[in-house]
Amino acid sequence: MSYFSLEGQTAVVIGGTSGIGRAIALGLAQAGADVVASSRSQLPVEETAAAIEALGGRTLRVPSDVLDRSSLESLCQQVLAAFGKVDILVNSAGITRKSPTLTVTEEEWNSILQVNLTGTLRGCQIFGAPMLQRGYGRIVNIASLSTYVAFHQVAAYGASKAAVAALTRSLAVEWAPQGVTVNAIAPGIIPTELNKALLATPRGQELLQRTPMHRFGKADELVGAAIYLAAPDSAFTTGEVITVDGGFLASGVNQ
Repeated sequence: MSYFSLEGQTAVVIGGTSGIGRAIALGLAQAGADVVASSRSQLPVEETAAAIEALGGRTLRVPSDVLDRSSLESLCQQVLAAFGKVDILVNSAGITRKSPTLTVTEEEWNSILQVNLTGTLRGCQIFGAPMLQRGYGRIVNIASLSTYVAFHQVAAYGASKAAVAALTRSLAVEWAPQGVTVNAIAPGIIPTELNKALLATPRGQELLQRTPMHRFGKADELVGAAIYLAAPDSAFTTGEVITVDGGFLASGVNQ
């Protein structure tokens, strides 16, 4: 018996052409799913689609922007037209900026919450609707260590990711009776375009020292958790935030 196979499944990964999202998109494809990885720019969409096809999966080349509801609606309609269903949604689009909280502008605050929180809500609403109608779906949101602990001068990001966890639990409770599970992954310190500048500073070295495995993670190390949460076999798991962090949150004082 093959547990956690995604053969015959259709997945959409929003923010799926770079960093964590791309790693998850390719991982879902390797597990047997047809995967549509979407983001704002056409070129990364094309490149990621080619990588998915090289793994033997079917895909589409459709850009989208979580700030533009109509673009997500168009993405959903095109996926349904091509594949007839959406089994899996991964919401991976996100941004962050470092600013002292005393002086952060409302525009910057709102822009981060619009992408990280409201963008996740839009994805859940638009792709959740056909899942609920069909009586089946797996939604995986991307939370953060800042869902649980504070990091320096990124209050807007932390607030948005704490809210993503709350949204995940709320939708899990609402949609569980209709066969749709909603969970999240909270990655540990994983070098990406969003944080590579920070990780090169003394503060980045402090984060490394606070990780019991004494190394940063790799985006590919999130794939196992994503496949688990996306698979039919995880039917009794919902409302959870699975942390993949090398022991960071479990740690008190390291040697």
